Amino acid sequence: MSVVDWPALKAAALEVQARAYVPYSNYRVGAALLTAGGEIVTGCNVENATFGATCCAERSAVFAAVAQGYRQFRAVAVATNGEDSGTPCGICRQVLAEFGSDLDVMCFTPEGAEAHYRLSELLPHAFKLK
Repeated sequence: MSVVDWPALKAAALEVQARAYVPYSNYRVGAALLTAGGEIVTGCNVENATFGATCCAERSAVFAAVAQGYRQFRAVAVATNGEDSGTPCGICRQVLAEFGSDLDVMCFTPEGAEAHYRLSELLPHAFKLK
């Protein structure tokens, strides 16, 4: 497996983070997903007045990638606001795990916080039907 170009993933995540639709929380999140073939697919969070209809950036990126025909991913960079880099929520962790528990995850903020994980660290007992 080749090395992940984290600067390119971070740049893509920051670019899409700026397009997040967050009129309720003002908490912008952008995600850049790296496919097995080296393509980058992005997604941002989209809030809704009925909060259950809100979609996180990570899931937006996965759904866009699947819609484009991608099913294998290597890494994801997640840009959040604030001092702490945060991590994907539980639902996003489970959705990412559907496509492989060995994904590299980088969470970061424009302010400089950064953390690296394996998805299996963030979701050690993912639900699997396969």
